[in-house]
Amino acid sequence: MTRRILIVANPFRPETLAAAEVARAELAERGIDACTECEGGTIEAVIVLGGDGTMLRAARVARATGAPLLGVNMGHVGFLAELERDDVAHAVDRLASGNFWVEERRTVEVEVHQPDGSVQHGWAMNEATVERSELLRSLDVAIGVDARPLTSFGCDGVVISTPTGSTAHAFSGGGPVVWPNVDALVMVPLAAHALFARPLVVAPSSFFAIEVLEYSQAEGLVVLDGSESLPVQRGGRVIVRLGEASVKLARTSDAPFTERLVRKFGLPIDGWRGAAHDNGE
Repeated sequence: MTRRILIVANPFRPETLAAAEVARAELAERGIDACTECEGGTIEAVIVLGGDGTMLRAARVARATGAPLLGVNMGHVGFLAELERDDVAHAVDRLASGNFWVEERRTVEVEVHQPDGSVQHGWAMNEATVERSELLRSLDVAIGVDARPLTSFGCDGVVISTPTGSTAHAFSGGGPVVWPNVDALVMVPLAAHALFARPLVVAPSSFFAIEVLEYSQAEGLVVLDGSESLPVQRGGRVIVRLGEASVKLARTSDAPFTERLVRKFGLPIDGWRGAAHDNGE
């Protein structure tokens, strides 16, 4: 059986397209077919060339295959990527030889219940954001947890994120950084007009409900990983819970998440006196 690895590259950057050609040549030397679509045949892995947006797009493209994604950061932060731009050949070698392990990341499943009873479904790896449909109007929402009302307020929007997405849109809205091995769901209000409008972290078995109130100035829009959207009418309800399916990331380094956080965000660590093996005692 012919081996096939999918290449997903940011099509708007010349350097990622050049990197894709390097990856294609490296795969050919190893007798592996490089493809740019998932149609037909088995995909054993995905090499992603770009930033976090390209990783999220690749997760959508390859979701049905169950293949692990190995990211090579060609963007700015590249939080989801495992390797940097000079590591394309190394990435191909790791995937071709199977010299990697798989880390599974949770997703969120979304249901949008409209007032007429219709239901739409979606999913996201990072976050589902309930946003206002009109920039000059406020979105009025009521928030519930596990089918119980919690609070209501006017806002610019509400972010519901996975631990993976906690360092993206939720983080920019003032949410906590959640380590990937923590099984939880995070809610972060955006510019809420209320005293009790703080980020919330709930158990993996819990779910959030966001109702767009009938008197809301604006209707809602659910944005999934910044790329797909579902409208929410006044009187509609959005249910967000952790999904059963996961996204598989190929890992080649055993560096802890703390180290990744420091490196990607350029955090200052001057003055730290603990040793690398310090267990906190």
